[in-house]
Amino acid sequence: MTASIFVGLSTIDVVYEVDEFPSANSKVVAQSQNVCVGGPATNASITFALLGGSPTLVTTIGRHAMASVVRTELQRHSVQAIDLNPEFNEAPAISSVSVDGNGNRNVVSANATRVTALHAEVDPKVCEQASVLLVDGHHMQACQAWAKAAKTRGTQVVLDAGSWKEGTEELLKNVDTAICSADFLPPKCATGDDVNSYLKKAGVKSIAITKGAAPIRFVSGHIEGTMQVPQVQVVDTTGAGDVFHGAFCYFAASGSGFVEALAESAKVAAESCRYRGTTEWAKALTGSGG
Repeated sequence: MTASIFVGLSTIDVVYEVDEFPSANSKVVAQSQNVCVGGPATNASITFALLGGSPTLVTTIGRHAMASVVRTELQRHSVQAIDLNPEFNEAPAISSVSVDGNGNRNVVSANATRVTALHAEVDPKVCEQASVLLVDGHHMQACQAWAKAAKTRGTQVVLDAGSWKEGTEELLKNVDTAICSADFLPPKCATGDDVNSYLKKAGVKSIAITKGAAPIRFVSGHIEGTMQVPQVQVVDTTGAGDVFHGAFCYFAASGSGFVEALAESAKVAAESCRYRGTTEWAKALTGSGG
């Protein structure tokens, strides 16, 4: 079975469905609420599993009572977990997500700012089995260590470049592929061209810049262009980027080339926007949710 490693953030998401976002100093009544796991690397690992792969997630979970939500969800989707801090006593990072009637979402999250990750040794056996490794830049020390180990073994290292973080410059030394959001701006970069130039100089071989439903810009060696994103009736965009990254790792690990993997990932991410949450698309396609 195709295997991949995902290193980064795990959160608990409290998701509210609202007709419209509240204005300042006001309240709205949610149409529904849901509690689920989130975080870029975590959502990507679950997507990888839903597509039929065998993922390992390297993250901080800890032993707080609320951490059982994370463990249970990962087990349900057959995601193996390596805990960076098993003795962590505090609550996991919690995100408040509001989704309006047009599928737009607002997120408030502590991310990794309050969750401690200890430096964990890289498990060589896990590295040996993986075809692709994704890092999201959260728990940076772990991302750097696992990326270096994977790069040394010749394993493709993919960066989920959501935003520039302290330590990203060092991390890029071991990144082969960067899939960037429009918000990812390295120092002194203001445009997509600037980002491409910066990443190429850092040694990144393949680069894609996504911007929601807008075309994807990509460059890989001498190949450069744009790719249209499938247009769908949007219900919820929450986690669509994470789904894209997890799908990309699956198709890349399965032998697809860079451009082909981008195209297939765009289809999966677009499909995910037709449903609430980050896993319902898989239930609709396969009749199960993992």
